[in-house]
Amino acid sequence: MTTVHDFPEKSGSASNATAKVLSDRAEGEAYVASVCFKHGPPKLLGVELEFTVHYADEPARPLDPDDLATALGPHTPRTLRPDSPALPLPAGSPLSLEPGCQVEISAQPQTTLRHLDAVVSADLAHLETLLATRGLYLGDTGIDRHRPPARKLGTPRYAAMERRFAPMGDGGATMMCSTAGLQVCVDTGEAGDLADRWAAVHALGPPLLATFANSRIHAGRDTGHASARWLAVMDTEKVRTRSAELTRDPAGEWARRILDTPLMVLPGGDGRWDAPDSLTFADWIDGQGEGAGLGKPTEDDLAYHLTTFFTPVRPQGYLEIRYLDAQPAARWLHPVALLAALLARPSTVDKVLDLCEPVLGRWECAARFGLADRAIASVAREVVDLGCAELGMTGLPPETITEISEGVQSLVHGSRSHQS
Repeated sequence: MTTVHDFPEKSGSASNATAKVLSDRAEGEAYVASVCFKHGPPKLLGVELEFTVHYADEPARPLDPDDLATALGPHTPRTLRPDSPALPLPAGSPLSLEPGCQVEISAQPQTTLRHLDAVVSADLAHLETLLATRGLYLGDTGIDRHRPPARKLGTPRYAAMERRFAPMGDGGATMMCSTAGLQVCVDTGEAGDLADRWAAVHALGPPLLATFANSRIHAGRDTGHASARWLAVMDTEKVRTRSAELTRDPAGEWARRILDTPLMVLPGGDGRWDAPDSLTFADWIDGQGEGAGLGKPTEDDLAYHLTTFFTPVRPQGYLEIRYLDAQPAARWLHPVALLAALLARPSTVDKVLDLCEPVLGRWECAARFGLADRAIASVAREVVDLGCAELGMTGLPPETITEISEGVQSLVHGSRSHQS
């Protein structure tokens, strides 16, 4: 397992001259299925933590990228300072930036949750110390509570995305520049378990999204929604953000979807990465990009296209669970441990599927109402009770398990439901 940043940049042509050219749709679908769904015993666990960044004395003040670069020093990502050495944090986590200069720690995957906790906690503490030298601190919610969206990074990809999303409403700009998520990365599992694990991480979405939702306030305004962050993602471009169809053949369904989705951005040497309008990847393979001066696409082009999907769960050889709001730095482990426990055994996965069935697919309801929705709150309580009972499977110390259990139990059992 490796962690991949949401908005990777690369310069030059989209195609590598040595990359394999895709001759037909079947070849493209086979490539997607092979790279997105790798099988084997679940061994690794990873996490990506995003945070908005604020001035301690004036949180609503627009962030000056120079202040952030000065604070991060040699860890500054090259999307902000091209000449930076871009060193990983001391425990090995690469640091990246979202378009609004949200910072992201992408921890190297670990074989145990205890090791992951040690790595992330060390790098997170170091990052907070670096930021404090410039009077900066990490936000503790999934959306910028104080400022409206403002793009700070001037890369060709982000500029093209901004142009593409603008006619669709505010969701794209908000997602790019104001949101922060907590992404949990788990192994796909054995081939025989794939369909159930794929279904389980999706089924857990609405109850866990509601449980950990904390992004109601955006830019100083009460949005009225439990997770304004996830609503912004959903409002960006639905073909890229809607949940996957849950079938017994996740790889085949995903591969077909990827090829039938229009290109979002197309790296090129002219500085403008705008893709031809409505050109799907399958169209490109079929030669319909010739009018835009495009030759046959390659596997590298298809790999890049894969990075332009922002679904609740994104397969990348492992399963990247993307629906959780960022949590306060001191509590990032709570949802990660809960998810790890709920997926630790096939028997627990089976229970998850049964428990979550009543609220399957209720993403928008979970984002709008959170635990104020009676049905979602009821399922969330059952899911949390099951996960807490399984926390011993994570290998965490007893005192940490107690802290996590008390923390997540208080979220669901302290809620007061009033929506039908």
